[in-house]
Amino acid sequence: MAHVTTSYSSSFSLMARIEAAFARFKEARTLRRKYNETVREMRQLSDRELNDIGISRYDIHFIAQEHVYG
Repeated sequence: MAHVTTSYSSSFSLMARIEAAFARFKEARTLRRKYNETVREMRQLSDRELNDIGISRYDIHFIAQEHVYG
């Protein structure tokens, strides 16, 4: 009987780990999508528009990363 309980517990633990991994994957995918969208929007700005807000074109990736990932 103890074997069945251990087996069930192990199975439950495996499912919990799979669900947690899937949740982390979804979160990472969502953040990456936001990052790509931020970069795309900033790249559409002209050099003058970027200069007006104090951003160099070379800083776009860094700023997008800070904005999305913190």
